[in-house]
Amino acid sequence: MGTKLSEAEAEVYVGEHCFTAGRPSRIGVELEWLLRFAHDETAPVGRELSESLIVPLEQGGPLPRGGRVTREPGGQVELSSAPAGSLAECVDDVTADLGAIAEALAPHGLVIEGGGLDARRPPVIVVDDPRYRTMEAYYEDKQAAYGLMCSTASVQVNLDAGEEDGVLGWRRRWTLAHRLGPVLNASFANSPLLEGRPTGLKSTRQTLWWRLDRARTRPATEEEDGGDPREAWTRYALDAPVLCLRREAPEEPWDPPRGLTFRDWLRGECEEREPTMEDLRYHLGTMFPPVRPRGWLELRMIDAQAGEGWMVPLALCWALFDDPAASVVAWEATEPLVGGDGLPAWEVWQRANRDGLADRAIGEAARACFAAARDALDRDGAPERVRGALRGFAARYVERGRCPADDLLDAAALAG
Repeated sequence: MGTKLSEAEAEVYVGEHCFTAGRPSRIGVELEWLLRFAHDETAPVGRELSESLIVPLEQGGPLPRGGRVTREPGGQVELSSAPAGSLAECVDDVTADLGAIAEALAPHGLVIEGGGLDARRPPVIVVDDPRYRTMEAYYEDKQAAYGLMCSTASVQVNLDAGEEDGVLGWRRRWTLAHRLGPVLNASFANSPLLEGRPTGLKSTRQTLWWRLDRARTRPATEEEDGGDPREAWTRYALDAPVLCLRREAPEEPWDPPRGLTFRDWLRGECEEREPTMEDLRYHLGTMFPPVRPRGWLELRMIDAQAGEGWMVPLALCWALFDDPAASVVAWEATEPLVGGDGLPAWEVWQRANRDGLADRAIGEAARACFAAARDALDRDGAPERVRGALRGFAARYVERGRCPADDLLDAAALAG
């Protein structure tokens, strides 16, 4: 399966490929959607129907504006946009590609729904893939594993890593992403129900991530200790357990030896075979922290939003990272949330997840960030459609200390 990889080679590769320095110029987004019948929110979408409709979209190449479709284990539909040169271009591309997906689903009575967690249907794996079968066997917390794999959906914003230094430098943007992480999590929390009942959390989706496997889902900044982000990410990735040990025979399971980290594997502690560069690349794709460096920055802490609500986190992140003035405001606004190392403690992430913008300090930071983003979008001349979406979201939620999860909780309370 390839040439043996040494520990030194692995460390060099991860360090060199996690942050690609350059002036920020591109933006992209990955949108996960729950797939359901338009006339019945509780009916399952079976494996055969999912395959017959979504697999042709997967295998048919890029959509009209360059996006690609994939399926998550429970049949969730994911649209990965092509990298765009501006916020306006990204919004136009995604809107057109979502229209193509909706057009393919409509004759079969299916729609895609934006929500962080499917609160109506039990989790069922519908995508038969060795990776997903291995994940199913790997995790001892089956409830969290099934819920996460089969019933969750998110908005993942992708931004260039940044320049070598300065306000738009990649080191600062890496830290800013973690400072803003709880604010983004709280602002867009949209998964407070499980099996139709309140969980006591505004973002149950994110809690499932925390609960499942902290070795690959916790913030990678916990490894920093004042060090270089590249070194921190390299330690984080290589010291994480191997999730899948790929085998060539299709009938063979991909289960790895229990407790084997990738560093252990590099050091010869797996007798079956030696790791290769392709194994390392695959392993890096099984890291799920809230901020993941992939040459660019992938922000993973945002619940999926209803309708066109995905535009709001996309526009907010673009403004707070790529507009220098807004970025300075965001840094200052998150100062009350961080400790002496300039990063939010684990407890702050938990508060965001549990309380949303009802948390006073996180709510104040969110209001300052949304105001800065509004000004940045005005300076940029962003489309009125985008500016209006951000203003409307701020008025409906942020300025009132609410998030989309509160609407779902209100509706559940009215329904008894």
